[in-house]
Formats: sequence, structure tokens, C-alpha cells
Amino acid sequence: MIEKPQPFWSPVAAGVALGLALLLTFVITGNGLGASGFITRFAAQTSAWVAPEATATNAYFGPFIQAGKPLVSWITWEAIGVLIGAYLGSRNAGRISVQVERGPSIGRGERMVYALIGGALVGFGARLARGCTSGLGLSGGATLAVAGFVFLIGFFAAGFLVSAVFRRAWQ
Repeated sequence: MIEKPQPFWSPVAAGVALGLALLLTFVITGNGLGASGFITRFAAQTSAWVAPEATATNAYFGPFIQAGKPLVSWITWEAIGVLIGAYLGSRNAGRISVQVERGPSIGRGERMVYALIGGALVGFGARLARGCTSGLGLSGGATLAVAGFVFLIGFFAAGFLVSAVFRRAWQ
């Protein structure tokens, strides 16, 4: 780790870079950015390894298995690229560390439980909305899809509401 980490990018520079990455993704793959689709495909493949017959007849995972090789998709390579890029970028900036971010009045275990619950709820919501913040929010917004804007408004409103409730509970 570098002694003094490099500063974060300005929001404008980060926004321009994200917009260019989104444009490049559309040009190269014909698809926008997304992440929750990979998790679904990974879960379907894992389920097929553990219980192939039950997975093939499952209403949700079955179509992924019947289409053949759920992990052979552009979104798998995108997810792998995001992980590698995030690691290399944080290492290069001197910002790689293993720690649990938390407030002064909450323990590590409690913070991890809340993070797990929050992640599960966001994952469920992403599948219910048929897209995540990157897939439905960014890519949908970039194509001016109404669903993208509705999703982002709901996502941020829920985030602000839950944040306010938890801040009051911990003070």
C-alpha cells in the first residue's frame, strides 16, 4: 500500500469516464452495463451443479439452464472485468485495504448483519425490477427508458428513508 493514497477523481471526471465506458459497452457488446444478471446466471449454474433436475424444472432458473451454459454470456466477462479493474485501480491508487466501515455506535458484527440484509434486499429488488442500478438505472437512463428513471427515483428515495431511520436509531 502507498503511504499516502491518491485523491479520488472529481465527480465530473468520474461521470465522464462512466459515460464513456457505458457508450463503449453499447458499441462493443450491443448491451448496456449490468451486474445482477451475472449473479442470477451464477446462481442458476451453481444450482444446476448441485441439483440439476430440480433446477431444470424450476420456473425461475429453468430457462437459463434450458438455454444452455448460463455463464457463457457477455455479462460474465463484464463482471470479471469489473472485479479485475476495481482491484487494479484501487491498488494503483493506494486505496486497497480490508476493513469494515461503521459508525461509532455500531459493532462490526452488527454492521455485517445489516450489510447482508441490505444486500439481500437490494438483490431481491433488482430481480423484481428486472435490473440493477447499473443495468436499469444507468443503461436504462442512457436510453431514456422510463423504467430506468422510475427505478432510480425509487432506489434513492428508499435509500434516503432507510438511512434516516437508521441514523435516528443509532443516535
